Amino acid sequence: MAEDRPFSSDTPQLEDGKRVYRQYCASCHGTQGEGMPNWEEQNALGELPAPPHGPEGHTWKHSDAMLYRIIAEGWRDPWNKTDRLTMPAYQEVLAPSEIRDVVNYLKTLWTQEQRRHQADESIENPFPIQTGIPPE
Repeated sequence: MAEDRPFSSDTPQLEDGKRVYRQYCASCHGTQGEGMPNWEEQNALGELPAPPHGPEGHTWKHSDAMLYRIIAEGWRDPWNKTDRLTMPAYQEVLAPSEIRDVVNYLKTLWTQEQRRHQADESIENPFPIQTGIPPE
């Protein structure tokens, strides 16, 4: 876990993100985002096990747009020897706001430095614009 975590997880959206994460993501990525054992080693199918989402992983290196797309459309390891997705797509299961909430929840697992890096990556690649959202 991120030890220098000033990022609060007690806003309603972050609590929603944590709830959705635990319901749909934790079975592979772990309740605390710890990932699967040996996540850096390919299996017989050429796939990598689910990575951790904490500071020891690489999730924080991706922009908001990339993380959103991975959750929405799924992910296929480039070394995968099959045609199947390594991570399933959730765009038919989760609302766009839920995907955004999950990504924002993941940010609570990172260090301040990692959050700064990820924010810089997201300047040019932000979340996709949601349509049909009433103004606040």
